[in-house]
Amino acid sequence: MMRTAWLLLAGLLATPVSSHASDPSALWNIVNGQCVPHELDGRDPSPCSDVDLANGVDKGFAVLKDRKGIAQFLLIPTARISGIDDPAILAPDAPNYWEDAWRARYFVEGRLEVELPRDALALAINSSVGRSQDQLHIHIDCIRPDVRDALAANRDKIADVWTPFPALLAGHRYRAIRIPHEMLDGANPFRMLADTGVSDIGQHTLVLIGTTAADGDRGFVLLDDHADLLTGDRASGEELQDHTCAVART
Repeated sequence: MMRTAWLLLAGLLATPVSSHASDPSALWNIVNGQCVPHELDGRDPSPCSDVDLANGVDKGFAVLKDRKGIAQFLLIPTARISGIDDPAILAPDAPNYWEDAWRARYFVEGRLEVELPRDALALAINSSVGRSQDQLHIHIDCIRPDVRDALAANRDKIADVWTPFPALLAGHRYRAIRIPHEMLDGANPFRMLADTGVSDIGQHTLVLIGTTAADGDRGFVLLDDHADLLTGDRASGEELQDHTCAVART
């Protein structure tokens, strides 16, 4: 009986919940079928906001305004990469899409017409059971105010090694690590997670938030959660973002 209940729950949680669920290839079709051809033909990335092919189509990326939220954008590779579970993200010559996504935060600020502090912005990628699309995409948007407050209140408990975060975030237990660099040139969150020895990277979600210390030093906090179907945790780090961008109004 318990096994039957677990299987039913697993099936339910594996079902995509996004409005894109009817077409899991929607993002890929937009980027590959419209944005890239338009950029190649006439330097017009539409309907994307930007297409960067400086290193070739197989290592490029597009930035697309998501239809959810007032200022949410998505960083999407122009190569066919399924998501956090795709081995391509850990290839020796793989682009650091997180660095590209962090640099693309100005699209969010442009939409809001306000410059945001580092700790008001969050990047997130959902797990394979917490996403609706079969093309890798990093969500770029504002952080939830309560998450921002929790990170600030526990700043001294975040170390340079992975440790459990002392407070629940959106009702889920994350672990955290500090990245003491202003940019991500030497730190790739995908590799930082893989280096912990996890065998089921596709069941993880990652969230990256900018930080500024009291002395002015800039860095990041990287958060990781693991899917737990029995408790209803899909490992969707997007849950730590606020698509209404309340922090921009305070």
